[in-house]
Amino acid sequence: MKKQCGFLLLYVVVAVLLLPLLLTILCGGLGQELPQEAQVLYGLADLAPLETELEEYVAGVVAAEMPAAFPEEALKAQAVAARTYQVRQMQAAGSRAVLYDVGQAYLSEAEQKEKWGEGYALYAGKIHSAVRATAGEIMTYDGEPILAAFHAQSGGRTEDAAHVWNTAVPYLKSVDSKGDRQAPNNETTVTIAAKALAERLGIAEDAAVSVKKRTEAGYVAEVQAGSKTFSGREIRERLGLRSADFTIAKNGDSYIFTVHGYGHGAGMSQYGASFLAEQGKNYHEILRHYYTGISFSILE
Repeated sequence: MKKQCGFLLLYVVVAVLLLPLLLTILCGGLGQELPQEAQVLYGLADLAPLETELEEYVAGVVAAEMPAAFPEEALKAQAVAARTYQVRQMQAAGSRAVLYDVGQAYLSEAEQKEKWGEGYALYAGKIHSAVRATAGEIMTYDGEPILAAFHAQSGGRTEDAAHVWNTAVPYLKSVDSKGDRQAPNNETTVTIAAKALAERLGIAEDAAVSVKKRTEAGYVAEVQAGSKTFSGREIRERLGLRSADFTIAKNGDSYIFTVHGYGHGAGMSQYGASFLAEQGKNYHEILRHYYTGISFSILE
């Protein structure tokens, strides 16, 4: 009798322990559960399809252009910038349809799942939350969508558009972005043999190469290479440098380029936006900092 009671007690204990597992399997399987962080922070609703193709597009751009681990206010700022950029392109093309090849990176849902793996639910939910919070919102200047240029990081100050594209843009002025100095790989070095440099610039191998002029923001405006003169942007493009904020030093038969930042430098710095968000700034404050004198509008 005691032996039978012992077996009965054992069966009850096993059943109690296995019941939650059995229910999970019967209700959809272990693989369909969201990571706990996603359930707590964002939930299933945030992973539901967004309301329009434009909003789905914006989520795909944010996923491609900005690290999803950034603060949500930075993600919101990126969402508004991406939406504004797209709307401006659609208006210029006279299109009512979303244009996917207009200079912004984009990741489809499948590509996001491949990129984040098990973290997909968490990161996609976070981005969807930022996109929903800013739905339909764009930046305008004189009533028109702005050219919402952005870049990864500056050397501590963004560049005036006039020095990037030779065209002055009233809302793309140089502003402080000191948080960028804390960004990963903000300073990088590139060493190029004098012979290779001469070939890329079309100069003599023994020609001197030096920075002759800088912009107010500290980016290189002019480089003297032998008898030739190049803009900082030309040097960046020819040598594959991360930005036009660099110094040049001769070391034996090589030149060392020390580069700060990553990107053209105009408009919003993404790492700068993250820094401002960490300082307690909301996305409107972040965007107003990087885009001078802009207003916000909601698409009808």
